[in-house]
Amino acid sequence: MQEKDRTARRLLTVSGQVQGVGFRPFVYRLAREEGLSGGVGNTSDGVRIDIQGSAAAVARFEARLRDELPPLARVTGLAGEDAAPEDGRAEFRIFPSSGHAGHSVLVSPDVGICDDCLADMADPHNPRYAYPFTNCTNCGPRYTITRSIPYDRVTTSMACFPLCPACAAEYADPGNRRFHAQPVACPHCGPHVWFADAAGDERSAPDASGAPRTPERERRALERAARALAGGRLLALKGLGGFQLACRADDAAAVARLRERKCRPHKAFALMAASLDDVRRCCVLTPAHEALLLSPEKPIVLCPRRPDGSAAGVADNVAPDVDTLGFMLPYTPLHVMLFRELARLCGEPAPVLIMTSANAGGEPLCLGNREALRRLAGMTDAWLLHDRDILVRVDDSVAGVTPHDATKEASAHGATPFFYRRARGYVPRPVFLRDAETPPILGCGGELKATICLTRGNEAFVGQHIGDLENPAVLAFYEECAVHLERLLEARPQALVCDLHPDFLSTRYAEDRAAREGVPLWRLQHHAAHAAAVLAENGHFSPALALCLDGTGLGDDGSIWGGELLYMDLSVPRWERLGRLSPFPLPGGDAAVRAPWRVAFALRRRADGGDDADACAPPSCPPEERPSVGLLAQMLERNVQCPPTSSCGRLFDAVSAELGLCGRITYEGQAALRLEQHALRWRQGHEEDCRRAEAAPPDEPEGLSARASSGLAELSVDEIFRHVRADARRDTAFAAWRFHELLARGFACMAARAARERGISVVGLSGGVLNNSLLARRLPQCLRACGLTPLVQQELPPGDGGLSLGQAVWGRALWRAGISN
Repeated sequence: MQEKDRTARRLLTVSGQVQGVGFRPFVYRLAREEGLSGGVGNTSDGVRIDIQGSAAAVARFEARLRDELPPLARVTGLAGEDAAPEDGRAEFRIFPSSGHAGHSVLVSPDVGICDDCLADMADPHNPRYAYPFTNCTNCGPRYTITRSIPYDRVTTSMACFPLCPACAAEYADPGNRRFHAQPVACPHCGPHVWFADAAGDERSAPDASGAPRTPERERRALERAARALAGGRLLALKGLGGFQLACRADDAAAVARLRERKCRPHKAFALMAASLDDVRRCCVLTPAHEALLLSPEKPIVLCPRRPDGSAAGVADNVAPDVDTLGFMLPYTPLHVMLFRELARLCGEPAPVLIMTSANAGGEPLCLGNREALRRLAGMTDAWLLHDRDILVRVDDSVAGVTPHDATKEASAHGATPFFYRRARGYVPRPVFLRDAETPPILGCGGELKATICLTRGNEAFVGQHIGDLENPAVLAFYEECAVHLERLLEARPQALVCDLHPDFLSTRYAEDRAAREGVPLWRLQHHAAHAAAVLAENGHFSPALALCLDGTGLGDDGSIWGGELLYMDLSVPRWERLGRLSPFPLPGGDAAVRAPWRVAFALRRRADGGDDADACAPPSCPPEERPSVGLLAQMLERNVQCPPTSSCGRLFDAVSAELGLCGRITYEGQAALRLEQHALRWRQGHEEDCRRAEAAPPDEPEGLSARASSGLAELSVDEIFRHVRADARRDTAFAAWRFHELLARGFACMAARAARERGISVVGLSGGVLNNSLLARRLPQCLRACGLTPLVQQELPPGDGGLSLGQAVWGRALWRAGISN
């Protein structure tokens, strides 16, 4: 008998994102096609496969298993062993799921509706015609409806919807694309939607109120919701991971009411359009933009407006500070049906809608119907509700096209996003670490844009965007996320890592929990956590430099940091501060963060001297605050309530205020955003001149001192500000662009000098300032021109949303080193 004809049997365990993504039917089909017997089933360790047949067929099966994965599957491990063949096996079966404590399964993130389900909804002869909860194994809710692993219907919020005979037949058929699709449902057995207005009409579910649940009643609910939107009213609808607030984007009065009710005067709103063509009417889309918009994750994608400034169907007050619009496409069947009703009422194309989170500023998303009816009573005019429970709050992800290297815009799974906020569609997808395994470690994050990170083996699970930890409601959401992630992963942290700042609610949570559970607690300086995050994401655990540029973080010397050059070695572990922006004062402390004109005033006064405080007031100083400049001058002179900072974010604010762009902010990053837009407009209008200037080698600029009195390399803020003021006399947009250029060159030269001294060639880039697309593109270019290798973040945001990963990675390093708290 030839080797290829020998009967072979293999036992395989596939780990990764392999449950709830059509993996078992895929295995079943492969096995049948290769003529193999055995079976496949979900276990807590992953998907377990038992195959038997000719040695050649078994080998082909294993090769195809690696090469022909379903679109949503992510395989992180494939272990196999030979076994003795068994007699009497003739078929291949799908086994029931089994579980045990501890597992290596990855829960699938929520996935936008697929083309096949869209076709079902559009077919009048299909049982799911116009049904707003249609899904299959290739799309639909996952993480937001999952209580525990294994991922089966009984462990989801669909457990209370018994399958009708037709759905049960699809669910049990391995050849059907709805085989073991846990949220599978139809109008006869699944969730239903209803409409409620502010007067209280139909506030309870149809079956609870005694009214029949019929497709016609559902259609009327969608029609009433569409009529409310078409008439300029605000609508709260129950989405995938929480409630959303919607209104027509072309109705400036409706947008203004939404701003007033949400207390959100300027920050841009997210938009949803019915189709890609509708987005094209408003924005100029590259293939990368289109790939992100059409990806299964369906994030909000920041897209450039048309050059003429036109954006069909979008009022000017939707995004007043920026030249981009954040668009997403409908990702649930409910969104799809709402747009179809709008198109029927208003004509094609359907109006573009604002689709923003339904919460007041600083509060978590609304989750349940009763909660939404109570909390949103003064914010919305009507509700579109349904009876499928959301178990986990998850906001929409926000992404852009990666600005730092156009060659990396595509990956095996489509376009690579540049994250501003990582949540729906991507959580709980892990970051894979390449260092030695440790027990689970919990990174507790920071104060703003908070996330948590729990490690398990060589995986780091960064949870969804939580928001700013400024009140008890958000802290409760934060704790909710920690509990759910630990339960889902069956991983209990053996140590915690928090920020150095003692007043952060995340720090207090970590302190209380560590004391309660008797586990180690380590504290890591804010920017060191940024450095650890970018290095770990890139698998770099040997010595490196890191430029960490952001707003504020408490330094280990008690001062406010934010423009730092660090040395870090995660293998030891050890980090050291090597350089910074030269310190400058923040008159009034936190008051200067909210009023950037104060920082510009301090820099002007330091540059000009003299006794005329009024002459030092920048153009952006609001008239009502002019009387306070004399007091500020005295504060600066006496150094009272003027803490020094090296914050790059505050320098952006000061330059924005100096150029008359933003004197007071109404949301974080507003001044810096306006400055970035101003600079980009100059570059777009003078592209050739800018390219020639950017091509010049980054010689060391004036004001880069070898060693300041602090013993640190310093990039002089005073010199940079002097250039800004001089350039502004020519053109403020030119000054904005050149500021970015000076900063990129200055930091690159600082890093190059330290790299020569330390014999290092790798520089990580992290911090919220790297959300600035111009700096995120130029700084890596300048570093490469200096012979250095920049490492950037692509799986997580560069801002504080990635902080918890750095903390968890640092905790792993301390654990391996045997360092106690």
